[in-house]
Amino acid sequence: MTAGRPRLHKIRIQPRVTHRILMKSQYIDLYSDTQTRPTPGMRAAMAQAVVGDEQSDDDPTTLQLCERVAELLGQEAGVFMPSGTMCNLAAILTHTRPGDEMICDHQSHIYCTEAAGASALAGVSVWPLQSPHGIFEVQQVVDAVRPRTRTAPRSALLTVEQTTNFSGGAIWPLPQLRAVRDAARSHGLKCHMDGARLLNATAATGVSAADYASGWDSAWVDLSKGLGCPVGAVLCGSADFIHEAWQWKYRLGGAMRQSGVLAAAGLYALEHHTEQLKIDNVNAQSIWNTLSASDLFRFDPVQPSSNILRFTFNSELITAETFAKRCLAEGVRIRALGGNFIRATTHLDVSAQEAETAAQTMLSIAQEMAKRD
Repeated sequence: MTAGRPRLHKIRIQPRVTHRILMKSQYIDLYSDTQTRPTPGMRAAMAQAVVGDEQSDDDPTTLQLCERVAELLGQEAGVFMPSGTMCNLAAILTHTRPGDEMICDHQSHIYCTEAAGASALAGVSVWPLQSPHGIFEVQQVVDAVRPRTRTAPRSALLTVEQTTNFSGGAIWPLPQLRAVRDAARSHGLKCHMDGARLLNATAATGVSAADYASGWDSAWVDLSKGLGCPVGAVLCGSADFIHEAWQWKYRLGGAMRQSGVLAAAGLYALEHHTEQLKIDNVNAQSIWNTLSASDLFRFDPVQPSSNILRFTFNSELITAETFAKRCLAEGVRIRALGGNFIRATTHLDVSAQEAETAAQTMLSIAQEMAKRD
């Protein structure tokens, strides 16, 4: 291991294949907010969408969505992408050149769960920062910036997640978010925000998405998580940045034709589903209230800030993978991670009653497992 590099915490993802197959209607799905399904109103909006050829800038619904999200984030322009992963990759490809280095958190999605796209396709190395809950300090950024030498990669890009993902749904405080941005920019780095759940942060704090994204060279929001769309995300930045990102989108095979059918879902979600994000945060808090009252659970962060809960166990008799399997058998789907952690995520397909039922189910299973001989 290179001197000065942090020791990485491996994220192990629970296999999707289980010993028992259940229909989705038979379980409460807390595996991820990507499990949301389009609502009837969203489906109707999609069916009625006015469409054209996206590649020729002739799809009015897609153009409207991009303008809407760019305004939401306080940016000049936006481009509709099939996925948030493509948003991240297109941003990396636009901001960097092969041989550059990107600085990010050691448990971030862009580093751990995007098939090493930064290195495989952009030729960019990664300097991962070890930090609690995905929120690092200014000095860590400064220390990670390499001196310019002919033998070292060029430090070129800083990325953050708002909210954090596998680190437990933590929310960057606005002053700290701006401080790491300013430190990176003072050293000549571009700054990119993975805002997959940015609107969950806004729902929790009341700080606008535009305030969070202000001064960042690029930022995006996901439509297919808490907002409930079947697909899509919108990457935003300056007009020049979006022009270059659009070309990378095309090169990556992300250009579409009558994408307005999908963009209409995004417009509907922004109009009708953003208030739901507050409810999702409340439901996560409800689950925490039930489980944290037992000494069998240890939460990290100690209390959820948004719609993600991450916890482990104080009993050596309980392993995350077995616990997740037991919960699924009892009608609650959750996600086992590395380090014996569980992640549970609330969303618009989980009601308040289902959140409480899930919490009681998890509590009962943990109590049963802890009593084994």
